Amino acid sequence: MRNYLLRFCFAFSLACLAFAQQLPASKPANSSAATNPPSENSAESQLKAMFESKIKAEWDAIKKKDKKAYGDLLADDYQGVEIDGQGERSRIQAMNEVATSNVSDYTLGGFKLIPLGPDAAFVIYESGMQFPPKSVLRFSRVYITELWVKRNGEWKELHYQETHVK
Repeated sequence: MRNYLLRFCFAFSLACLAFAQQLPASKPANSSAATNPPSENSAESQLKAMFESKIKAEWDAIKKKDKKAYGDLLADDYQGVEIDGQGERSRIQAMNEVATSNVSDYTLGGFKLIPLGPDAAFVIYESGMQFPPKSVLRFSRVYITELWVKRNGEWKELHYQETHVK
C-alpha cells in the first residue's frame, strides 16, 4: 500500500509539472485586455472621451451663462440636485439658473464611465469651481454623478447629483 501511494504521488507530481510547462506565460490579473477585447476598450475609451467633451461643454455653458447651449445637453425630463439644499430642479429651472451663475472658472477631473447598456451611461467626476473675488465663497469642490441616456440618437443628461467635498 505504501508503494502504491508513493507511486501515485510521483505520477501526480509529474502530471502537474507537465501541465504547468504547457501553460502560456500568464498575464496580469488586472489586465483589461484579458477581460475585454481591444474593440470594447477602444469603444469605451471613445465613449468616455465623448462624455468628457459633453461635460466640458456643459461647464463652459455655465461659465459663459449660455442658457441655450446648456439646455441642449439636458433631457426634457431632466432632474438635478445641487449642494445648495434647494431640492430638485427641472430642466427649465436649471436652465434659468444659468443666467445667474457666478462660476468664473472650473476644473474637471477623475472621470469614470460606467456603461449601463447601449442607451445609458453613468458618469462620475469631480469639479473644482472658482467664484469672483468679491464672492462670499471663493472656491468649491464637488463630487458629481450624472446619468446620460441616448434619445433619438443623441446623448442627453437625465439626472445630475452633486455632493460637497471638503
